[in-house]
Amino acid sequence: MLFLNEAHIKKAISMKEVIDAVDRAYEIYAANTFNMPTRLQVKEKDNTLLLMPCLINDAVATKLVTVFPKNREQNKPTIYGLVILNDYETGEIKAILDGAFLTGLRTGAVGGSAIRHLANETSESLAVIGTGVQGLYQTIAACTERPIKNIYAYNRTPEKVMKYKEKLKDWLDPLINIHPMTSATDAIKQADIVITSTTSSDPVLPDIPDLLTNKLFVAIGSFQPNMRELPKSCFQLAEQMFIDTNDAIEESGDLVTPLNKKWITSKQIHPFASVITKDINVLKNNEQTTIFKSTGMALFDTVVANEIYKKAMNDKVGQKINL
Repeated sequence: MLFLNEAHIKKAISMKEVIDAVDRAYEIYAANTFNMPTRLQVKEKDNTLLLMPCLINDAVATKLVTVFPKNREQNKPTIYGLVILNDYETGEIKAILDGAFLTGLRTGAVGGSAIRHLANETSESLAVIGTGVQGLYQTIAACTERPIKNIYAYNRTPEKVMKYKEKLKDWLDPLINIHPMTSATDAIKQADIVITSTTSSDPVLPDIPDLLTNKLFVAIGSFQPNMRELPKSCFQLAEQMFIDTNDAIEESGDLVTPLNKKWITSKQIHPFASVITKDINVLKNNEQTTIFKSTGMALFDTVVANEIYKKAMNDKVGQKINL
């Protein structure tokens, strides 16, 4: 059995390869050749244990995540996680992977896949609203897929933008300019691509149509019906809206609210897998306003974890453990 921590995973795989793996996950999703039960939540007071299993034709993976909100009082992470990868034929445990880093990496790659297939090829400017952990990986993936020259970053806590900027030094070309902004409005003015990665209950972008036209919006943060990152005008401008899973329609306020208020119709919403399989004609973001909304799924974790394991074994990366 192989143990793979953050350093091992970084050594074994690149962001470009993780985005490739996400694209393969969409192909599996479109072909329906997987088994992904609804995630199990076990709650005890304020604390939650999440179990997210998924089976594909050559691997089984289960992500276990604990969410303990009161850890903040002790300056400890509120979320811990790991991914267990099993052999499909025998059930043997092949690897245990750092779940937090794997989740950050593959969620960034989900946004990266959207940018790969939806963004104008010459997009050079990026706005990032929310510069926490996920904002970091979304930025890395975006810069992997497009020749980004300028990043306009905004966070309601300015200190987080500076930490984000410092962490990006290890990932990005030093010639890429990172501009800390004082508002989301200023951040998106010059951007071709806009990424939102917050847990806000209210829209984090200005409801100004002129600022929202002909851009690609990658909305990552809202994963509950009471959360919404995008304003009304964004939906009214969008001719096409793509979702990573059909479950997103019920899970995210960025779909629940605009559908209930009739800002968009179900005919405007398309599974992103149809883009990968080329079953839909996609207009690039220099031709229209486009929205991609992700809430994630265990299938991404399974495909990415399996790919990391294969590369780690091939390159002799990781720590072998005997049970």
